[in-house]
Amino acid sequence: MMLSHNLYTIKQEEHLIGGAVLFQDKKNKEIMYVGRIFIDPNEYKKGFGLESMKYIEKMFPKITKWRLETPVWNIRTNSFYKKLGYLEMYRDKESVYYQKEV
Repeated sequence: MMLSHNLYTIKQEEHLIGGAVLFQDKKNKEIMYVGRIFIDPNEYKKGFGLESMKYIEKMFPKITKWRLETPVWNIRTNSFYKKLGYLEMYRDKESVYYQKEV
């Protein structure tokens, strides 16, 4: 993933605190998928996830739609994405699929 430029690190100064995996849609270059975003659990509730997502979205000004999925059971991540302005597109038994238009 690193070689294909899909993996990004999240740091505070030089301390690695997380990362993100992003994929651009192959057919529509205005759509980006957040495959994963992860923060070290020791760094939860400090605003790093929120600031990282905002920064990631600004890194790609030509992207008009951001999409991701998260497990239905994960209340923390579902709440997190809604806080960032992502809207639920649909869900199945296992996942909730979100989209944000910018």
